[in-house]
This record gives sequence, C-alpha cells and structure tokens, in this order.
Amino acid sequence: MPGLDWLTARPIAHRGLHDAAAGIIENTATAFNAAIAGGYGIETDLQISADGEAMVHHDDALGRLTEGSARLADMTAAEIKAVRFQRSADRVLTLGELCELAGGRTPLLLELKSRFDGDRRLVQRAAAVLANYAGPAAAMSFDPALIEALRNIAPKLTRGIVAERHYAHHEDRMPAAAKWRMAHLLHAGRTRPQFVAYGVKDLPAAAPWIARMLFGLPLLTWTVRNEADRERALRWADQIIFEGIRP
Repeated sequence: MPGLDWLTARPIAHRGLHDAAAGIIENTATAFNAAIAGGYGIETDLQISADGEAMVHHDDALGRLTEGSARLADMTAAEIKAVRFQRSADRVLTLGELCELAGGRTPLLLELKSRFDGDRRLVQRAAAVLANYAGPAAAMSFDPALIEALRNIAPKLTRGIVAERHYAHHEDRMPAAAKWRMAHLLHAGRTRPQFVAYGVKDLPAAAPWIARMLFGLPLLTWTVRNEADRERALRWADQIIFEGIRP
C-alpha cells in the first residue's frame, strides 16, 4: 500500500528486543532501547488502566513477570507504574512514555489488547496520545470492533488486524463462528484494515493472501522464532515480527 513502506522496511522486535536470560524483560524500556540500537522496529502491547491510561504490558494481570496478581484494569496508572518486575529495575511504561523513548527513531506497532467486551477506552486513549506523536506508528488488534472504532475515532492513524487460523488462546472469549469470520477477515468491509498481521504457523492462508495480492495490503507475520518460521515468512509475507533470533 502506498505510503506504508515504513511498516515493512525493517524486521520488528516482538515486545522489544528482549532476552530474559540477560535480564532484558519484554515490553520494557531496556528491551525497546535494544531494538532501536539494533535497527529494528518495535512491536508492543497496550492494556487499559482503571483510570483510562494506555499501559505498555502484554498480560491483562500482573504476576508472570512482575510482583502482584491484580488485573491492570482494576489499577490506576500510578499503581501499575509502582509495580516491580521480578528480574529487572524497569517499570511499566505508559504509551506516552514509550513515544518519548522512541522519539520517532523507529516504527511503533501497537497491539490494542481486548477482552471482547465492547470497551473502547483503550482505542480512545491510544488515539489521543498518538495524535501528538510525530513518529511512524500503527495500531492493531485481534478485536475487529476495536479497529472499527479506531477507523471512526482516528481515521488517519494506520490500523491493522491481527489474525490467525484457530484462535486457541481466545477460546474462552468468543464462539467458533466468530473465530472463523475473524480468521477469514470477513470484517474487512467495516474495519478497512490497512495491513494484516497473521500467525506465521498458519501461512499460507487464503484470506491474508487475498489481502496482500489482490488488495495490496502489507502482510506482517508473527511470531518468527526459528529458521523454519523465517523461511515461511520470506515466502508468504512482507516482513517479520520476531523474537529469540536475529534477522
């Protein structure tokens, strides 16, 4: 798609260029700085706080990498920022802080996390923050409703859909028919994605092939972790979202 060359110009580090064994934890300032130093784009995740702030964190609850066990949606941004990581001196960032850190030096690919419950606050906050950001940035989500909302709230912000064939990790959130429609990108008429991020294990697949070859949408693929994934990505996609290897 014209004007989106920046989106596929360089490999994208999944949750930053993290390496837990070296004390570089995913989705932290240290991981993001490492990605920038390596010349990679940054993929990261956003969760909504109780007071409506966009927080840089993958899981919807504390505990896997941090102290505590509370849900982020039940905590204020200040409370989340006070949480300690188990193996790092980093603290959870807000989206605004991530934008300050990146400073336009590399593309930001922001996954809007969703509980598929109709909550649009994360879309609204992300759009508000990115309206004042001059660097290259795009938002994406598994949830078509969030991308439809983004299209309406911030039509100039680059938007994409994240998809896969089976949605195993969403099995408790939606019926099989909804997963099938999402896997085949049947929401495209209302979401109008400008790129697709599809699971590398599920390539090739008809829907992303059609989006790429017939409609010219850039196709990213995730998460590339080994040489077999890389070879599949090189054949079927325009760029990789990677971790655990160096492109």
